[in-house]
Amino acid sequence: MDHIRLGRTGLQVSRLCLGCMTYGVPDRGNHSWTLDEEHSRPLIRQALEAGITFLDTANSYSDGTSEEIVGRAIRDFSRREDVVLATKVFFPTRPGPNGSGLSRRAILAEIDNSLRRLGTDYVDLYQIHRWDPHTPIEETLEALHDVVKAGKARYIGASSMYAWQFAKAIYTARLHGWTEFASMQDHINLLNREEEREMLPFCRDQGIGVLPWSPLARGLLARDWRERSIRQDTDTVLHSLYGRAEAADRLVIDAVGRIAQTRGVPRAQVALAWLLQKPGITAPIVGASKPGHLEDALAALDLRLDQSEIAALEEPYVPHAIAGF
Repeated sequence: MDHIRLGRTGLQVSRLCLGCMTYGVPDRGNHSWTLDEEHSRPLIRQALEAGITFLDTANSYSDGTSEEIVGRAIRDFSRREDVVLATKVFFPTRPGPNGSGLSRRAILAEIDNSLRRLGTDYVDLYQIHRWDPHTPIEETLEALHDVVKAGKARYIGASSMYAWQFAKAIYTARLHGWTEFASMQDHINLLNREEEREMLPFCRDQGIGVLPWSPLARGLLARDWRERSIRQDTDTVLHSLYGRAEAADRLVIDAVGRIAQTRGVPRAQVALAWLLQKPGITAPIVGASKPGHLEDALAALDLRLDQSEIAALEEPYVPHAIAGF
């Protein structure tokens, strides 16, 4: 497994990150398609043994049970010091007006709750899951700085916002001498390339690591667009992100299929290889509900697409409305 620095930091992360939203008690939260602990543990172990030592979860995934499952798996299958562990804060974790967001109260409470569920003294990367329009960014940044100075997080990251918002956060932190964001977890794949306009160039310019989420577009890039899946039929977020069913999207999916057939590899490998070859990409966040999903992700690391193949994949794309934040 290759490793790469997270942005300008000295932290080395595996070239793939295991996304752990798939793991959690199925009847907790709004992810009915998640895997329970019995079925999650073999996949987490498979990833760790393959060298994927970068794991990403969130306090809101399956009402916190994702963090609990991940924490126990790390304890049983690895050593804490060998794993780069990331989690996130923003979405609701309990009813009431203060049960979500990025206020000082929410951040300081939720980092402790996450550490308790994960069974660790610190996380390597603590990320704001979204931009909070109701909290001054100064309040959020100072609270995150205090979390780092307390030793509860080594680095901080952000996820899915407008480039102007991220620039404001970076320069506000710089102005006050607070801890700066080391990474951006962004929505980037062959069906959603809008972040190539501003966010990716900004991150490259500022030396910020990029961790694309949903690199296979919730599985749509891994199969023919005519095929259905249980997750496709039950995942409400999938419909909000990719419910357009535009003709151009289908052409992109068809292009993935043609190249995969020519290469003699699964579609997922082609879609991931495209993303891994993009300048500025640090580590795509891959979900895995079957052993083959991890095998495809690992194989994509060795698949090099030539310029004609990249052009064929990118040519059908048309501009899309912002989706994911």
